[in-house]
Amino acid sequence: MRGLSGKQVEHHFDVIIIGAGAAGLMCAMEAGRRGRRVLVLEKADRAGCKIRISGGGKSNFTNLDISADNYLSRNPHFCKSALARYTQWDFMDLMSRHGLTWEERAHGQLFCAQGAVAIVDMLLQECAGAGVSLRYDCEIARLEKRGRFELQTTRGGFSCASLVIATGGPSIPRMGATDFGVRVAKQFGLKSIPFKPALVPFTFPGGFLKDLAGISLEAEVRCNGAGFREQLLITHRGLSGPVILQISSCWNKGDAIVIDLLPGTNAADWLKAEQGSRPGARLKTVLADKLPRRLAQALCEHLCANLPLQQFPQKKLDEIGVTLNGWRLFPGGTEGMRTAEVASGGVDTNELSSRTMEAKSVPGLCFIGETVDVTGQLGGYNLQWAWASGWCAGQFA
Repeated sequence: MRGLSGKQVEHHFDVIIIGAGAAGLMCAMEAGRRGRRVLVLEKADRAGCKIRISGGGKSNFTNLDISADNYLSRNPHFCKSALARYTQWDFMDLMSRHGLTWEERAHGQLFCAQGAVAIVDMLLQECAGAGVSLRYDCEIARLEKRGRFELQTTRGGFSCASLVIATGGPSIPRMGATDFGVRVAKQFGLKSIPFKPALVPFTFPGGFLKDLAGISLEAEVRCNGAGFREQLLITHRGLSGPVILQISSCWNKGDAIVIDLLPGTNAADWLKAEQGSRPGARLKTVLADKLPRRLAQALCEHLCANLPLQQFPQKKLDEIGVTLNGWRLFPGGTEGMRTAEVASGGVDTNELSSRTMEAKSVPGLCFIGETVDVTGQLGGYNLQWAWASGWCAGQFA
């Protein structure tokens, strides 16, 4: 058989999956279990590169509390089918069969006790047991569809009936991440949502806040109707920490973020009570009872003079309280794809079947994982989407 400018297509498969990450490996082992002849092509020299660094090497592989509310998408209902059909409990059962255990941390996050590499090894064992073939160091030179899909690569020519794109998004480019998936979608006339960094720190022009670098505190941060309460970290370049990574997925250039430095406390009422009980205490001293001392001092310089509480009129305490519970800041930008844990955007879900991940207008072509416009919150949600979407495509491809 000849294809792709007359070059010989050397190998024929039922299913070819491009990308040996979380979604790709899950899809491969499921398709292989159905008796399909499966090939996985990976541009890196090993599988599961992002899994290996996830959770600081411990792999935050899922979360005990999974629902569509934990995901962002232009179509918030799209992810429901996959998440219901392959749950966090299903993946935990798979781990148990391989003797892997986990530990629960805050907010229902589950981490593999044996480390992230053990997760990759488990998936590779499953693939091997299902007869899946893998090719590493494999770049895609060209692909097209002539009845079957035909691919020319640096490892030879291949053809398949079903092609699954599992190449993720462009976050963490040092690991070889690209926008390959949306380029394939464009080639076949499918719409995509532009990728942008998500779960990423904010930067501020001129090094604003740099004198406060290293300060960490619990805060609630709101933007565009969303809000999260977790740890906030001030850095030399801006703001980071879990709460900032969470809200960054909801932020667009030019938006303000609103920070409640005293979540659960009405700051104005608290200051008035303090004024009544210790009128001679200076504002910085009082703020330092609930906030890091350096931050308390900086806020006094930002808000007003560091006067004894008795010298503040009630109206001024109201104003200070409003700022403490709703400090409005305008990030200049983010750290970008370089440090983003994921990229939001991807292939438009309206182009895909929520049950099979197949493109509605291109039979046999599927997109899974981060390549699709479904982005999870911090805490194991993105890996669960990878497992679920990969599993669904594996039942069909």
